[in-house]
Amino acid sequence: MSALVPFTYREACRDAIRRALLADPRTFLMGEDVGAYGGCYAVSKGLLDEFGPERIRDTPLSESGFVGAGIGAALGGMRPIVEVMTVNFSLLALDAILNTAATFRHMSGDQFGVPIVIRMATGAGRQLAAQHSHSLEGWYAHIPGLKVLAPATLEDARGMLEPALADPDPVLIFEHAGLYNDKGELPEEPTPVDISSAKVRRAGSDLTLISYGGTLGKTLEAAEQLAGQGVEAEVIDLRVLRPLDTDTILGSLRRTHRVVIVDEGWRSGSLSAEISARIMEQAFYELDAPVQRVCSAEVPMPYAAHLEQAALPQVPAILAAAQEALQSNG
Repeated sequence: MSALVPFTYREACRDAIRRALLADPRTFLMGEDVGAYGGCYAVSKGLLDEFGPERIRDTPLSESGFVGAGIGAALGGMRPIVEVMTVNFSLLALDAILNTAATFRHMSGDQFGVPIVIRMATGAGRQLAAQHSHSLEGWYAHIPGLKVLAPATLEDARGMLEPALADPDPVLIFEHAGLYNDKGELPEEPTPVDISSAKVRRAGSDLTLISYGGTLGKTLEAAEQLAGQGVEAEVIDLRVLRPLDTDTILGSLRRTHRVVIVDEGWRSGSLSAEISARIMEQAFYELDAPVQRVCSAEVPMPYAAHLEQAALPQVPAILAAAQEALQSNG
């Protein structure tokens, strides 16, 4: 077993990209400010000096243009990693992602795929206001033809890229911007991560807490506080938003019979709503209480720090939802 090395989430992402560039000459990184500036979140810092402008390509400020170019490169045999600065700006490339990348295999009669990886920052908590702070990954999880990943741990941030690049179809990776400074240790040599399944991060028998991305840490903190009250909560990290790992969700429900879903997206039409519906359709009689949801307030994300924090899912709201589920008799 290789020695453990200190990493931040940001460094884990960078290490994954660097290893991908070294492993395959077809792979390159492109996006706004990924080269000389080192990336808006410093993920690609130093890569331009190591690999040069052919492999680390700064692009004009046009998401529709450079995402479209990445799709063309993928169709031409390359393995592009396209970085979109923030999820809100990805909407400018939605036509290319939805109408081309996601549909190409279907519309070509299974003759062609689009092996592109699109990385983007998501989430709030940094006072960047409404145009830079929303969690829209649930929108993309609605689209057939895409694989949608949300790494919440350093291990997943580093290990998801390799299998994503090996996928013959488009993969979107949503990196919560609030995680980039998270610190931990990883083995010197990474192990590829399974990008088809959720992961149980904490075992429990009294309640299931379902989370992903930027809310996983808060959910685990809530689980620890519940443990102090004698309640053992099982915590599921979805990490793959499309396709959803329904088997892991229902398996946990059959052990605990109560569920709280924590989702930084808005409640209406959310990923949490989809999970709730699947539970009701496939395991209704396993429930001893209604499914509880903790989501962001249905407002454009505020700039003011106290209002932003009030709009986001927080540990007290998770605890309140858990108590509601535990006290209900169905």
